[in-house]
Amino acid sequence: MPLFWRIFGLNALVLGTATALLLWAPVTVSVPVLLTEAVILIGGLAVMLVANAALLRIGLAPLDRLTRLMTKVDLLHPGQRLPVSGHGGVAELISTFNDMLDRLEAERATSAARALSAQESERRRIAQELHDEVGQSMTAVLLGLKRAADQAPEPLRTELRQAQETTRESLDDVRRLARRLRPGVLEDLGLVSALTSLGTDFATHTGLEVRRGFDADLPPLDRETELVVYRVAQEALTNIARHADAERVELTLRPTPSGVVLCIEDDGRGTGAAREGAGIRGMRERALLIGAGLEIGSRPAGGTRVSLSVPTAVKGP
Repeated sequence: MPLFWRIFGLNALVLGTATALLLWAPVTVSVPVLLTEAVILIGGLAVMLVANAALLRIGLAPLDRLTRLMTKVDLLHPGQRLPVSGHGGVAELISTFNDMLDRLEAERATSAARALSAQESERRRIAQELHDEVGQSMTAVLLGLKRAADQAPEPLRTELRQAQETTRESLDDVRRLARRLRPGVLEDLGLVSALTSLGTDFATHTGLEVRRGFDADLPPLDRETELVVYRVAQEALTNIARHADAERVELTLRPTPSGVVLCIEDDGRGTGAAREGAGIRGMRERALLIGAGLEIGSRPAGGTRVSLSVPTAVKGP
């Protein structure tokens, strides 16, 4: 039944019942109205309003559920749907809304895949330019400073040695940035070696204790899935360095009956009520690309836990 006729029928039922009571009930209205008659009329009106409100609430309940879902739906948390029951306008509206969510999630997954692919291509290009152009230029400057320091008198030699050391540190930073943009270890040696190198670099530059645990019998993953796992671990460690105020980090990769689970835990301040930023939303988008589940929350003992559950049956795009 369309919503219009449903509401009309509910109101007609209430008004018809009230009319029947007035016709056949032994109720009269005097002029002026007596107190007892006024009480009866007001009581009948109250019963009519309560009955009408209850029937309308029942009739409009599906729309209330739809409204609540609209206010909280997030395409990064797919699968939020309302059950469709019955026929008519309300059921058709809910079914249409569910179909719209299906299309939006599919379109977002496609556009996110294209955007992340372009992002990875741009990262590789920038990393190559940093290595080939900036790195080589700084190496040439470093060699020039070394030759000048070897030939300079002592007061100037000390300053040149300091400039040489500063240039060497800057060159190391450029190389580290290039490795972050394009994880060559991942392409050459695989996921476990890349995560090991990532944890080592993180511990070196932050001073935090990093405990690693990688099982030897991990199932094989395709290249796109390995890249997603690596980027999620990289972003999680970056968030720990920026916001967690932690002392220890645990990085593990374990097999499960359905795939593998990447887990990053710290002993910092936890997530609390903080809103998700661009980094975490980027992690969720990457997880959706390979059909993985991402869970981020506070640990009972304090700190934050990031868990990425990767099904091996799902391949990356």
